Amino acid sequence: MLSSDDDFYRISQQEKSEIDSFELPKHAINDVVKGLAYQMLESSSFVNPQTPIAVASFVDLNDLESTNWLGNQLSESFVHELQRHGLILVDFKTTGHIRVTKEGDYVFSRDWKELPERQIIDYVVTGTMMKQESGILVNARMIGMQSRVVVATAQSFIPNWVLGDEIHRNESVRIKDGMILRQSDMLSEDARAVEIHQ
Repeated sequence: MLSSDDDFYRISQQEKSEIDSFELPKHAINDVVKGLAYQMLESSSFVNPQTPIAVASFVDLNDLESTNWLGNQLSESFVHELQRHGLILVDFKTTGHIRVTKEGDYVFSRDWKELPERQIIDYVVTGTMMKQESGILVNARMIGMQSRVVVATAQSFIPNWVLGDEIHRNESVRIKDGMILRQSDMLSEDARAVEIHQ
């Protein structure tokens, strides 16, 4: 018989279920991610509540170095869903300082030069998006940063009408080669620390 610790994900999901995308209202991307998170946490056996996890942008399957508003929104929603289920999330886009400007005060950055070089990240959640005639197929996965082993997967389809007019936006974001890591004397010798390169 499994203890509550061994059955962490099933207990977290006991009142949840997979989401039927075709029953969603417009712009319900967060509901799609709830369904993806349910599939992923149900099938994962290597991750526990003390495992540091990062979430990266979901990318275009045809070009693994480009993303868009949807890829970034999927990753942001995953941060929320995984954290609310008790996992430890590492936000590697946090600079470690507050940059105060006339326009606002900022702690996030997508400029690798502003970000710490090394961070403790055991697993990363990311995925691909493939545009089809009637919508977008999303494949999510959780991958060991050192082993590159896929330990959990999830798949969902987002119909065009759920995305609304946003599907026609031409906005695209390029991703640089490598990963972002934190610069810290404490982490420099840690085997789990992940390096970020330009």
